[in-house]
Amino acid sequence: MTIAELMEKLIAYTAEDSNVIHHDVNHFMKVWGFARTIGMEEGLDEKTQFTLEAAAILHDIACPLCRRKYGNTEGKHQEEEGLILAEKFLAETDIPEDIQARVVYLVSHHHTYTNVDGMDYQILLEADYLVNADESDYSKENIQNTGDKIFKTDSGLRLLTALYGYEK
Repeated sequence: MTIAELMEKLIAYTAEDSNVIHHDVNHFMKVWGFARTIGMEEGLDEKTQFTLEAAAILHDIACPLCRRKYGNTEGKHQEEEGLILAEKFLAETDIPEDIQARVVYLVSHHHTYTNVDGMDYQILLEADYLVNADESDYSKENIQNTGDKIFKTDSGLRLLTALYGYEK
């Protein structure tokens, strides 16, 4: 399965749920775009790049369910519910099991900023933050603190600086 096929599969999957809003699709497309860019800029190998992009596409798969079940899309709920939904979604693909397992891990940790193990994880956090900073209109202080504490990649830091005026 290609990244484009995975994206199309998720769009079809989300279209079946009345709790999906256009924002959900727009959000994962933007996160995927930043993740792809940062991953390529950082020189990830092909397997890690694919894993990162797949996780970026699926990272918020649980948002519609969380809106229904909890009335919100709080990060911990997304991680818990996303683990189950991503496993089921990926099981219906021909993506190798080791990549499926890593994507599920990333989906179920994309709001956890501790014990970040791997460039795919680091870049997913950065890409999601870059989009959330715009969509949620984060304060200059929030952006500065997050840049200092969370961002590690050179390209992610360059994007944070260009988009939001982060100062190293």
